[in-house]
Order: sequence, then structure tokens, then C-alpha cells
Amino acid sequence: MSLKLSAFVAALGIAAMAASPASAQKKGGTLRLYHNDNPPSTSLLEESTIASVMPFAAVFNNLVVFDPAKVHESIDTVIPDLAESWSWDQTNTKLTSSCGTA
Repeated sequence: MSLKLSAFVAALGIAAMAASPASAQKKGGTLRLYHNDNPPSTSLLEESTIASVMPFAAVFNNLVVFDPAKVHESIDTVIPDLAESWSWDQTNTKLTSSCGTA
């Protein structure tokens, strides 16, 4: 009987530790991302594989990006990167954007 009771208490303790909130992450530091492939080129226009996109996406800017703070990617979560404004034509087939001059 005591063996069953001690097993139950141990299982209860493990469940209680697993249910506790996680520790908060610290701000700052270095993000290390290990990539197991060699990119064929640095051109994101010519290459669309993860081997090229992952290491070089942070180097190039986009006109717009999805807001990384939002969970779902939708038209409502688009935020400007280089574009200052954008608009669709009346048929929603042509997108016009304007960027500042550098």
C-alpha cells in the first residue's frame, strides 16, 4: 500500500512541477541559428529554398512585412518596412506603393 501511495505522491509532484509557469527570458544576447546547408546563391529573387531564404532574409529589406508580434499572418497584420504607404486599385489586382528617397 505504501508503494502505491509513494508512487502517487511522486507522480503528483512531477505533474505540479510541469504545470508551474516558465521562467521569463532575458532581453538581449545573441541568437545563434545553425543551418545545415550551403546556400546556392545570395539572390532571394532567384532562389526560393530555405537554404537561401533563412540566412539572407535578415540582410535584405522588404516593402512590407507581417507584424512578428501578431500570431496570425493576414492582411491586417501587414506593417511597412521600406514602403511608406500602399494602396490597391478598385479591382484589387494592382498594388501601388510609395517609398521615401534615401
